[in-house]
Amino acid sequence: MSDRDGNGFLWFLAGLGIGAAVGILYAPQAGSETREILRSKAEEGREFVRTQARQARQQANEWADRGREVLSQQKEQFRSAYEAGRQAYQEVASKEGEPAKNI
Repeated sequence: MSDRDGNGFLWFLAGLGIGAAVGILYAPQAGSETREILRSKAEEGREFVRTQARQARQQANEWADRGREVLSQQKEQFRSAYEAGRQAYQEVASKEGEPAKNI
């Protein structure tokens, strides 16, 4: 059944292409006008893609910067917690009269 679905989709795409070609051939404008319209639409599409790519790149950079900030904060919190635990251990060890081990 999946072969039939794939073939159906290919036939749909072929029909779409043929319909577009026939539409262009029977267009009310002259060939040069049609080519100019197609050229301008292609340029608009290129500019749209460039804009979207630029925005996506900026968004990715912002996410990367935010990720670095979060990672830096997590590292600092871990260091603080480690240092606090180390100091607490040394205080408890010194109260019990044992020499504090260097952690």
